[in-house]
Amino acid sequence: MPRIKAAICRAFGAPLSIEEIDLRAPLAGEVEVTLEAVAICHSDISYADGAWGGDLPAVYGHEAAGRISALGAGVIGHALGDPVVVTLIRSCGACPNCATGRPTICEDPAGPHGSPLATPDGQDVIQAMNCGAFAERVVVDTSQIAELPGDMAMDAACLLSCGVITGVGAVVNAAGLRAGQDVVVIGAGGVGLNAIQGARIAGARRIVAVDMTEEKLAIARDFGATDGLLASSDKPWKALRQLTGRGADAVIVTVGAIPAYDSAPLYLAAGGRVVMVGMPHSGAMSSYEPVVLAYMGQGMVGSKMGDVVISRDIPWMVDLYQQGRLKLDELISARWRLDQINEAIADTKTGGARRNVIMLAP
Repeated sequence: MPRIKAAICRAFGAPLSIEEIDLRAPLAGEVEVTLEAVAICHSDISYADGAWGGDLPAVYGHEAAGRISALGAGVIGHALGDPVVVTLIRSCGACPNCATGRPTICEDPAGPHGSPLATPDGQDVIQAMNCGAFAERVVVDTSQIAELPGDMAMDAACLLSCGVITGVGAVVNAAGLRAGQDVVVIGAGGVGLNAIQGARIAGARRIVAVDMTEEKLAIARDFGATDGLLASSDKPWKALRQLTGRGADAVIVTVGAIPAYDSAPLYLAAGGRVVMVGMPHSGAMSSYEPVVLAYMGQGMVGSKMGDVVISRDIPWMVDLYQQGRLKLDELISARWRLDQINEAIADTKTGGARRNVIMLAP
């Protein structure tokens, strides 16, 4: 059983510890991937802070890319050395949601094999979000990987695992935005910038970013926003109506802040839809006036991981990146080593980072 280095969470809210743990070999339907890059997502931080509970010790991390280094029994279509992204989307392929093209909400995502991680003395370690990618290697189900071009840089590729597909997919898949429509994106962080990119790719007329600072609104314009509104200004949804003449066809909430959810329906045009992407802490409550949504024919819908089908959506996003139409390199704020992960997390918590990437030796 190979021994790998990983960043382990042993207490919520405490620094992660770099330890050596055991990784079992891949079983039927699984692959082992030797990682070269893993990005830090705010979901990893929220989990490690105890926002959504869970068991410990655990290894977080779920935005990863690397090369297949071992194959489990029955795996076809993949070979040793293949470059892949690793996602948290583990799907059984047989439940009603998987069968209707919605693998992000698979009804049996746990899989049959359990966590492949353990401490040297035999204690089980949770493979958080089906990935446990703050580590040198992972063992995951084949449904969680998508192949990459051989010459694609891994630091850019790993971003496709979550932040990019979540943001772009929220606009293209969940909102179903059509060319000429108007969209508001609340939050210009990592996911928000990708929602803005998705709106640009979809041909939106107005792409209006809403955030707390002028600095982040300026970055949003670099990624395709046509306009920016400060969330702290007086009733910014009124300014939005002056821009569009009627409100927005879609409002994408990419932050887990309750004030963002409270105000989101106020930006909608008649028939518009709020797409809920950002995840508040468990127990947090929002409020809205349902009579307005009913009368105006508006709606609210959750979107997990951009409602993507990774075998369908990641290849076309890779193609857009290769054409220069999807920004990935520009999303990377800084690159860190695994032993610097706590510093990278602290930097991410400041709110200024788009994506910090941990680089692992190939």
